[in-house]
Amino acid sequence: MAGSPPTRPRSFQWTSPSRSISEILCEDRNSEVRHKLLIETARKEHERVREDAERVYREHLQREEQRRLLEEKRREEERIRRDEQIAAERARLNALKAKKVEIPAVLPDPEPLKPTAPASVPATKTPQAAQPPATTANQSKDLPNGTSAEKTSTPSGQSVPGLFNTQPKPNSTQPASTNPFAAKTQPAVNGALTSQGQPNGTTSTSAAAASTVAPSAPAAVPVDRYTVIHGNLKTLRKSMLEQAKVNKQLKECMGDMRRSIRKSVGQLTGGTGGVNKPQQATIMGELRKALANHVGSQLIDPSDFVSEPRNPIQGAQHPQDKLPSLFLYLLNQFAKAAINQFVNEAGARPETADPVGICIAATFSDPDFQWRGASLIDILIAKFRIACPVLFGYRGNEKTERGRQSLGWKKEHGSWVVEQQHMDRMTGLGAGFAAVSLRNFSRVKKENPYPPRNYWTAMAKIVNTPGPEISSTQCVVLKSMIQNYEQKFLEFYGTAALAALRTCLFDFPNRVPPENRTAATNSLGVLAAQLKKDSGLVL
Repeated sequence: MAGSPPTRPRSFQWTSPSRSISEILCEDRNSEVRHKLLIETARKEHERVREDAERVYREHLQREEQRRLLEEKRREEERIRRDEQIAAERARLNALKAKKVEIPAVLPDPEPLKPTAPASVPATKTPQAAQPPATTANQSKDLPNGTSAEKTSTPSGQSVPGLFNTQPKPNSTQPASTNPFAAKTQPAVNGALTSQGQPNGTTSTSAAAASTVAPSAPAAVPVDRYTVIHGNLKTLRKSMLEQAKVNKQLKECMGDMRRSIRKSVGQLTGGTGGVNKPQQATIMGELRKALANHVGSQLIDPSDFVSEPRNPIQGAQHPQDKLPSLFLYLLNQFAKAAINQFVNEAGARPETADPVGICIAATFSDPDFQWRGASLIDILIAKFRIACPVLFGYRGNEKTERGRQSLGWKKEHGSWVVEQQHMDRMTGLGAGFAAVSLRNFSRVKKENPYPPRNYWTAMAKIVNTPGPEISSTQCVVLKSMIQNYEQKFLEFYGTAALAALRTCLFDFPNRVPPENRTAATNSLGVLAAQLKKDSGLVL
């Protein structure tokens, strides 16, 4: 542009400091030699700058590596410090676990001196109903869960037959008493074991006859029938393995049928609209094939797997005295899969127990799978008896070996499982027991294989525990029996159920001494508050 001053050079247009005016104005400034000299000078300057940049970059990498090593060292020191703390805590915990406190057995009260009867009057005194605890302990030392020698392994001193006498009928309108589980004052011999021999609360004629035995004859310890059934099921399993060695057709189909039933039980889910019909059909189809006995399994006596003797009934299904062993074996596998489902799934989510309970009730109530007019659900109840003895009135001290055995505390690799795992197992089993025993059969023609009175009986045996002997296991089982099933319980027993829930959620935990209360004890009160908030149930 005319008249404008010359453009000022930009900041990046540097002149070479080595070039003087004379050099710029010299005649050979545009010669080839001059250009090569300038290029060589620029190259050396470029190499110098690049070397400086590389040196600075290397120093930066070294500093970064040093900072990284220091940070890694700090993290490792922190990890080692945490590991040392955990190791110290675990060592203290192991020392506490290794410490055992043996509770001595309570000596029996001395018997009063009996007056000498006149010679002309024969002695007609009846024996005492209850046996000394020491006798029970000595004769039940090697029995499974719940039958250990500890004094707390037996049910409370209140009479179980009395519990049945005070049990209201379903949908009864009679007013509830202060304690719906209170028993009438009548003598009973080992209430829990007697109730297992007579699960429906009836008194056998043999028990009535035993009360008139001469005083000099020692009273016999009642046999835990469900424990015997559990042992017979183990014998059946060994027998099936022996049969499979000689019967190839049985060997081929037995494993496939077992896996099919186990898979179907694992696929049971909650929902409506027959969501579980395919699984139910698969299970019943496998049982029917086993009952047809096309593979030629041996015929065995089913009386080894029921709690009471049965006589042939006119018009009943399968009045014969033997059934295919494969059928009973698959019923056992079905019961085992159901118990595993309760433990593995219902322990974390108790609501998942209900579809399994529906499947159990539908299967055992089917007339095709009954024997002499009654179901074979005793196979399942025997597994409940071993896995969760609390449901059958057994109790114990959770801090002793014998007490844990009485409570059904499981062992893995020779040592007891951790407390949380045990409580999860008990939660699932309690919810599963409620799912099986609180089924409504009023709208169907089938007979309920395990009526609600068994739920009432199990609840009564837990609630009748003396306060100092109440354990966290009992509280966890009782809570899982009530949670999600309070409405069904109310449908069956009405106002009596309200009184029972009040006893379970308020009176029962309040009987625990303050020094023995745990989170499991307090959870019963929390459940009562939750029921009031969610469903408006005021106890």
